Amino acid sequence: MPAPTARSVTLDDVARAAEVSRATASRVLGGYGFASVDARDRVHAAADRLGYVPNITARALVRGTGVRLVVAVTGTDATVLDDPYVDRAVAAAARVCAPHGVGVSLEWLPLDAPAGLRRLDDRSVCGVLLVNTIAPVLDAVPAGLRGRVVSIGVGSPAVPSFDVDNAGGTEAVLRHLHAGGRRRIAMVTGPRWLSCAERSVTAYQRLMRAAGLPVRLVTGDFTAARGHRAALTALRRWPDTDAIYAVSDATALGVIAALRGRGIQVPHDVAVAGFDDIPYAAVSAPALTTATHPVARIVTAAASAVLDGRPVPPVTAFPSRLVARESA
Repeated sequence: MPAPTARSVTLDDVARAAEVSRATASRVLGGYGFASVDARDRVHAAADRLGYVPNITARALVRGTGVRLVVAVTGTDATVLDDPYVDRAVAAAARVCAPHGVGVSLEWLPLDAPAGLRRLDDRSVCGVLLVNTIAPVLDAVPAGLRGRVVSIGVGSPAVPSFDVDNAGGTEAVLRHLHAGGRRRIAMVTGPRWLSCAERSVTAYQRLMRAAGLPVRLVTGDFTAARGHRAALTALRRWPDTDAIYAVSDATALGVIAALRGRGIQVPHDVAVAGFDDIPYAAVSAPALTTATHPVARIVTAAASAVLDGRPVPPVTAFPSRLVARESA
């Protein structure tokens, strides 16, 4: 016959041992509401003596503070969750949340169904970090979540924005390419529905036109596979292309693979540059010229603002700097 399993110590056990009501014990151990000094001392002593471990989830639900931070990523399909950028964002959020006993969950928000945000308006959610944010998503934020939502990307009067200065990073890369003698620079964009990615496109168009150079755009989607196809498209449309700038490093690595497959030398024949400075950028062959994207710093600031519940400016921008390597 198996031995009986030891019963976990409950809040009721602590209350009886301390000779206080369950509500008083809950207030003392939860750190909220009024309790006398004597009651606090007795509750803490009883909890220590009995080895009581508070149920963080139950306490958060009672107080309505939530036990999870949701990273909600907008995308045309669920493959957006495979983006290395998303991995970096979730990891940074988890490092912020762990000391608070708060978990992190990842949600795909379909591009054509932003109203899905409504299902996150419950007491288990302490906050939401929107990624790949677009205007319809901002408009769909339910009233019950306001004050608990921040955007990694574009924001609104009700939703603060934390983001990289991708226009500044794009400008730094393009000026580097121009200084290296490149004049026929094609750009592989991000998804054209993504508002924040369009800042890079605007910067590219402005700089190329100011220099009297041709504008050559090929639509991408931040993946290496699309970068591979985009490079071949650029060469077919503009055979004299001498540089390709991609708005993500994964896309740029796909560009390099396509060029090498055609026997085109990088950077001798065509220079290539990206954006993000992912770890693989430094060890690719050739090492990739790029611009920094401090994802961990951005998400840390955004998640901390949600957990602290403190007011923040409408826009918090993080600078991007050039990292010149062998590919350009």
